[in-house]
Amino acid sequence: MKTKRLRRCQLSVPGSSEKMLAKAATMEVDYIFLDLEDAVAPNRKAEARRNVVEAVRSTRFRAPTIAVRINDLSSPWAYDDLTALVEGCGETLDVIVLPKAMGPHDIVFLDRLLGMLEARHAIGRRIGVEVLIEEIEALNSVEAIAAASPRLEGLIFGMGDYAASQGMRVSGVGETDDYPGDLFHYHRNRVAIAARAGGLDAVDGPYADFRNPDKYREEARRAAILGFAGKWAIHPSQIELAEAMFSPDPAAVAKARAMAEAYAAARERGEGAINFEGTMIDIASVRGVDEIVALADMIEEKRGR
Repeated sequence: MKTKRLRRCQLSVPGSSEKMLAKAATMEVDYIFLDLEDAVAPNRKAEARRNVVEAVRSTRFRAPTIAVRINDLSSPWAYDDLTALVEGCGETLDVIVLPKAMGPHDIVFLDRLLGMLEARHAIGRRIGVEVLIEEIEALNSVEAIAAASPRLEGLIFGMGDYAASQGMRVSGVGETDDYPGDLFHYHRNRVAIAARAGGLDAVDGPYADFRNPDKYREEARRAAILGFAGKWAIHPSQIELAEAMFSPDPAAVAKARAMAEAYAAARERGEGAINFEGTMIDIASVRGVDEIVALADMIEEKRGR
């Protein structure tokens, strides 16, 4: 069974900055990923790796989920990233984030290598995996990627690298400029469908201009409508925006709980459809309701930690 996690906001923290790693430990956010890839210069990769291993092993983070984005599998750093992480902090690391996957073969390779490392170091639990869909090859095989490993927990749409991969003319990471509509609607929708079919969460990637909260909120709204579970944040100011957008409204939660209870009582009476507050509801109506209630319960559980 896949581990269910809150992913309303996934905060990026550069592994090369001890100051930012320490600050990240104090933050109330669903999910933190410590970055060994794009946020770290090539000549600081080894230093960042040591920082991250020590942080995951020794720091008590307030975030319930701690992940690490390794370097891509074609790089000279990926193997050392994986071996150091599993050996040094495998018991406390929740998720490995794989960037620049090119197809399901990358996920199968990562799964097998992680399994061997976990066995070698007697890690008592399975480390999860999330995959960045940020190359045209990955989007072209996203359905196969989503089904490639039981370790998979989520797909992340990385629009920055993806735009470059497709040759899109955009002015910055996450920007859609003057395109008439949502430039990334097709890509997000395909990632969301593949994730849902595989029992995974879909997460939207970063919006780089952290001084523009209105545009960040709009991009998050577009992802939420399509069924995404959350969005990346590259700055702490984006945390509240993301968590608000991907949290159910309290009034909607109360209505969902009442609807679920009313329908459960109807089923006990042998009724398949009932009038609820002037609207006919049936099993199809309750499917979405159950998801709202489950998400609300996870949020409440986090608040009570």
